[in-house]
Amino acid sequence: MEASDLTDHISKRFNKDIEDLRNMVLAMGGLVESQLSLAITAVVTGDSELGLKVANDDYKVNNLEVSIDEECGQILAMRAPAAGDLRLIVAIIKTITDLERIGDEAEKIGYLASKLAGMDRPADAYRELKTLGTHVSHMVRDAMNAFARLDVDEAFKVVREDERVDEEYEAIQRQCITFMMEDPRTIKRVMNVTWMARSLERIGDHAKNICEYVIYMVRGRDVRHTGISDASEIPND
Repeated sequence: MEASDLTDHISKRFNKDIEDLRNMVLAMGGLVESQLSLAITAVVTGDSELGLKVANDDYKVNNLEVSIDEECGQILAMRAPAAGDLRLIVAIIKTITDLERIGDEAEKIGYLASKLAGMDRPADAYRELKTLGTHVSHMVRDAMNAFARLDVDEAFKVVREDERVDEEYEAIQRQCITFMMEDPRTIKRVMNVTWMARSLERIGDHAKNICEYVIYMVRGRDVRHTGISDASEIPND
């Protein structure tokens, strides 16, 4: 085999390794999206068994994180990637950490949903939680779409959406305080609602983080501590 053929072979193999790695991340993202959706359904429908199933299935997300992390380590050790490829590996390592934490928050929501199922349900069937849950679910989906397509515009859109999530979360917090003051008998149930809202708000933060990694991959700039308007002016690297 000539040197040029060997180089071409190594390059093709490396490209396949990278593509396989990206597909593993997308599979992990899909699993996390499913877990989150089921957790929200458990809350809204009062399905205790579904909530516990979500909580008990978190190990699947954890296993994927470990597998992807090991693959990244092997590629770093064997391929010594540089420039854009190195940025991709670094961003993937960060992304799977945020996905695993989204899975943890979904696990908490599932567990709390199972507890809420045994309590008196409000007439609105936790409408505010459903609205917030739907919003952050869309953020996670859009974040993974941005990752799959390396779409910076989509990434910036998700980053901006996090402000709305924060506003919805704060509104739920204020409402919960009012409920507890008006009727102390609701404190236990309302505290569970508060904790679930907090988990949903954190999921929005993690989706935002993933999009910031996408921007880093494409533009080679860390925008985590940069204003959105300033960051959007950064050209591709």
